[in-house]
Amino acid sequence: MQNDLRTRRERADLSQGDLAAAVDVTRQTINAIERERYDPSLELAFELAAYFDCPIEDIFEPGELAAENGTSPDD
Repeated sequence: MQNDLRTRRERADLSQGDLAAAVDVTRQTINAIERERYDPSLELAFELAAYFDCPIEDIFEPGELAAENGTSPDD
């Protein structure tokens, strides 16, 4: 699933460890999400959206929707 978590995290001047601590996961989990190697649970997606004060769909875009919008999950 495509996401802009890294962009949002960097804009907020947070390290992966800082964000991980804020949402109670490991730094490796944040890294895997940012690299699109792991899709977060619904609960974690809600926690990340709440942390960045935005809707989940502003952070995450399923692969099928990304393809419809002209981007590829492998980009």
